[in-house]
Amino acid sequence: MRTLTQRELNRTLLARQLLLDRARTPIPRTLERMGTLQAQYAPAMYVGLWTRMESVTRDQVTRALERRAAVQATLMRTTIHLVSARDYWPLEVAVREGRIAAWSRAHRGYDRRAWDAAARRLRKRLAEAGPLRRAEVEDLLGKEFAREIHAVLPLVRVPPSGTWERRRADLYGDAEDWVGPPPPGLTQEDGLELLVRRYLGAFGPSTQKEIAGFAGLQVGAVAPALGRVELRRFRAEDGAELLDLPRAPIADGDAPAPVRFLPVWDATLLVHARRTQILPDEHRSRIFTSKNPQSSNTFLVDGTVAGTWRFEDGRVKTEAFGRLDRAATRALREEGERLAAFHA
Repeated sequence: MRTLTQRELNRTLLARQLLLDRARTPIPRTLERMGTLQAQYAPAMYVGLWTRMESVTRDQVTRALERRAAVQATLMRTTIHLVSARDYWPLEVAVREGRIAAWSRAHRGYDRRAWDAAARRLRKRLAEAGPLRRAEVEDLLGKEFAREIHAVLPLVRVPPSGTWERRRADLYGDAEDWVGPPPPGLTQEDGLELLVRRYLGAFGPSTQKEIAGFAGLQVGAVAPALGRVELRRFRAEDGAELLDLPRAPIADGDAPAPVRFLPVWDATLLVHARRTQILPDEHRSRIFTSKNPQSSNTFLVDGTVAGTWRFEDGRVKTEAFGRLDRAATRALREEGERLAAFHA
């Protein structure tokens, strides 16, 4: 069994996340190649697509939401994700029961019957009135139910909320009305298989635990789907077994990695991708801390996080964690000018 070096895993993840070469595919297909895009903070999904696509504008992203080609919804890990309309229902069906179970364990006094009743009331009102603002949901259900109902009921964030222009994702719609009903015969097993394929295509090779962690599920929940998907296996340098799709390419560890800007909560920096060291462990506490719940915007130099950035006074301002050579400094400035133009 071939052993993959940490450097090969780093470059492979960058390649699959479209951070070595930008994509020329439409937004929905780009999202499928990325394996979804985390979107708690609306501008982050715009920057996440900009840094991965050959040419995309803010208006194009907003139009994809308005035309329902891309959908914002609570999916994996009870977190808002941006996905293609085609992927929404399989992913929702795949993680729904596990999401509710995990959420209920974290909330003392959870009463499934009470939450199901609240969900029925909200669905009825949505069918009568269409999308509702958060305040309207609070008036109907009370603050506690309104704050957490997205964990148990398939809801989408309806534009213009959750866009660059109006960043609060506070307009809720019934997923069946906005996206259309689930495909006939869609099962949880079908959804889990798609989730596994999307994840490995975007983040593999990975361990079972990493796949389950991304999905917010127990390992036992994804194991049957892994048994139904054709896989090849590798070893990591620490001896862990890594799973991958049969024809997914492994990048050369010496492949050049260009400077790239990443938004807050980019999925390449989360724990499920930790072994790639895109975010070196010595810098992790600078990005994810209890004092900084929103995470930080970061930039990559030679395939690893080398500092943070912010948009201020019409410019992208960077703060490096260490000394950068002249070529990296020049590339960072040029890429920052492109990102500033995107903001403007």
